[in-house]
Amino acid sequence: MEVIQPVESKDLPRGSNFLQSAFWGDFKSRFGWQPLAFSVQGYPLLVLLRRLPGGVSLAYVPHPLTSIAPERRDLLGELAGELPKYLPSGTLAVRYDIAWELPLRLREWGIPNARKAAMDIQPPSTVILSLEDEEEQLLQGMKRKTRYNIKLAGRKGVETTLEPDEFLQEWYELYRETAERDRIEIHSYNYYHSLLELSREQGSEGPQLHLVSARHEGDLLAGIIVGIYGQRATYMYGASSNRKRNLMASYAVQWEAIRLAKSSGCGEYDLFGIPPADDPEHPMHGLYRFKTGFGGRVVHRPGTYDVPISPIKYPLFRKLEKARNFYYKKMKKRNS
Repeated sequence: MEVIQPVESKDLPRGSNFLQSAFWGDFKSRFGWQPLAFSVQGYPLLVLLRRLPGGVSLAYVPHPLTSIAPERRDLLGELAGELPKYLPSGTLAVRYDIAWELPLRLREWGIPNARKAAMDIQPPSTVILSLEDEEEQLLQGMKRKTRYNIKLAGRKGVETTLEPDEFLQEWYELYRETAERDRIEIHSYNYYHSLLELSREQGSEGPQLHLVSARHEGDLLAGIIVGIYGQRATYMYGASSNRKRNLMASYAVQWEAIRLAKSSGCGEYDLFGIPPADDPEHPMHGLYRFKTGFGGRVVHRPGTYDVPISPIKYPLFRKLEKARNFYYKKMKKRNS
């Protein structure tokens, strides 16, 4: 029996992993990626192919085989061995963003040549909050300061709202303010507009994306984009104002999103990305304290690994990528 068989992207079944959905393949195709779909002994697999200058390509597999049983994880090694046959000549490597929790045993799974990528694409660490309890129990499971800040926002008159798509332009202006303050890279407005547009076009077949805002006396203080797919809700993008930060609007809007996810029938809420540890020296330590304050389980994943295909061109690509990452992470921030 063949380990891997090509299928149509539209035939990828629904699940709770939007990064492995037909929707995500369609969306990324609008921004230079070619989606390829496969069945791996019955498990769906989305592969994204990026053409690079010089006639070469890079294949990216976000969170593959998330539903696989632990005793079948050696299937990843079989996949790594056979997938290159279905990729164009000139493909440098297959980049896997592995969603299984640590420890990682790539050698045991038959991938001895895997190398840690120059950077992680999806966040390796996150917080996943179970939504099985009632709302009052969810509040009690949070840290005391988080629970206090949610209630403080309510007492101070912060109002949360589920917004229409027309709100996106106002949200994006706030997102740019957030990016400048926190010195992070963001996509163009068209990226987020296309995301919402495709979600509406696909209806129930794709993730349901929601815009949630928090305002005080008409001032927009916080806004987030939440995706609901299958049994999981994911906090995808968030923005907050430099004004009235003492009103704790970011706590209020996050709590409203959690309530929305629960009322939509989700079993989990993924806060999607934290630093690896509770380290006060980490530049994103505040984000760690904020997200872990909502309770839930801290999950550590191995992150992104490359399985090289081209033994000559891949090392050069890796050096160029490291240099580019150094520029954006160090030099550009230092000069901004």
